[in-house]
Amino acid sequence: MPNTSTGDLQRFISGFQRFQQHYFDDAPGLFRNLCRGQNPGTLLNGCCDSRVDPALLLGCDPGDIFTVRNVANLVPLSEDLGGQQGVLAAIQFAVEQLQVGRIIVLGHSQCGGIRALMEQRLAGDGDREGDYIGRWVNIAGPAREQVLRQLPHASLAEQRRACEQASILISLRNLESFACVKRQMDRGALSLHGWYFDLNAGTLLAYSPRADAFLPMS
Repeated sequence: MPNTSTGDLQRFISGFQRFQQHYFDDAPGLFRNLCRGQNPGTLLNGCCDSRVDPALLLGCDPGDIFTVRNVANLVPLSEDLGGQQGVLAAIQFAVEQLQVGRIIVLGHSQCGGIRALMEQRLAGDGDREGDYIGRWVNIAGPAREQVLRQLPHASLAEQRRACEQASILISLRNLESFACVKRQMDRGALSLHGWYFDLNAGTLLAYSPRADAFLPMS
């Protein structure tokens, strides 16, 4: 049965009223400035999982981050125009128009999209008509192949976690296929970051190229 509780709707309305009180009544200056335009310094590509809201996790106010959310926080290659234009357009807008100084790919544990990819429950070859999830998560297909090759005897949970983190690195590499991203990186005006939120431990990890691993953020 769909979750259509009237109580949820009332909670959303009450939540907006608190938002309105905080940002418009108690501190109206923020939105007065935002009405003139946005100037975020960060593009964050995150998962649409309801448990992983970037603004809540990072304690952000409106206007702090330009956010793109999709299944499994994936970034397609820049030349992949097979229905991925929404993500591609958001990246181009953030880099060229907003001139963000950093891009964060934020993955997380217990990701349903990566679980589907690892189990090939939905992914398959992505050719089934209407299999939007399968075609999308196959962007991270190389991560699955790497994990199965390197960790063939690991538990399913260990393989999924490894794939969640490996898929972040694929998205970072795919970001570099964007001419606008590469141009800004070469100028030293843009940096890329891979972060991983562990729901079980409540910790945030960052990818370290030097260690080639995700390490706790201090």
